[in-house]
Amino acid sequence: MKAIVTVIGKDQVGIIAATCNALSSAQVNVLDVSQTILQDYFVMIMLADLTTCSVSLAELSELLRKTGEGLGLDIRIQREDIFNAMHRI
Repeated sequence: MKAIVTVIGKDQVGIIAATCNALSSAQVNVLDVSQTILQDYFVMIMLADLTTCSVSLAELSELLRKTGEGLGLDIRIQREDIFNAMHRI
């Protein structure tokens, strides 16, 4: 299964590292990354492969939420099929 990870918050050192470390700790592979800075805000979208993930999606979501909370970021994960359905025009 693939999932979309979104990260939004004030730009600061270590955002990518913290997010990737959390994903790596759960054996999640990052397939693609898009990021930008909008004024002072960091925005990133990642496509992740959960095939070898060592925890449930709910547990991974909580891990990412806690990782973001520590940095003042909003980090969320959503199954790719649900993300696509929600963003289809």
